[in-house]
Amino acid sequence: MLTIHAADEFRAGWDAEPVEGGAVAVEGARVAAVGTLAELERRFPHARVRRWPGVLGPARVHEGPLPDAPSPRERVHAVLKLGATAVLAGHADAPGLREAAARNDVVVLAGPRPAAVVEGGRADLAVFDDGGACLATVCAGRLVHRRR
Repeated sequence: MLTIHAADEFRAGWDAEPVEGGAVAVEGARVAAVGTLAELERRFPHARVRRWPGVLGPARVHEGPLPDAPSPRERVHAVLKLGATAVLAGHADAPGLREAAARNDVVVLAGPRPAAVVEGGRADLAVFDDGGACLATVCAGRLVHRRR
C-alpha cells in the first residue's frame, strides 16, 4: 500500500528550502515520489494520506548515547520518539542494543551522515512542531512513533 505523508512544510534536507504543502509518497520501505500534496494525490489517487501539522523532513541521526531505559528495546524506541532512525555505532555497543536496533529497522552507522529524502531512497521521515518536538517518525516506511 502506498502512503502519502504531507505537512505544512516539507524539507528534502534540513538545510534545504522549505516547500509549502509538501509531501512524500512512500511505498514499502522506499520513497516513491516527492512533491506537493496536490501533485502526489493526482499521481497516486488511491494512496492513503496522512496529514501532519509542522515540518516534514528526513529522520535524524542520533549522534549521542541512547537514552536510558530499562531495556535495549525501550532505549531504541526512545530514539525513534526523538525523530531519529539511525544511531552511531560507538553509542550502540551495550549488550542487546544492535539487535534491538536491527529488529526495529534502525540503522547503525559508522559515522555521521547528512540526512535527505530522495526518490528511491529509504523512507526515513520525521515531523517536527514549531518548538522542535517530534510529532511522528517513519522508519523504513513504517510509522513507528506518533505523538497524540
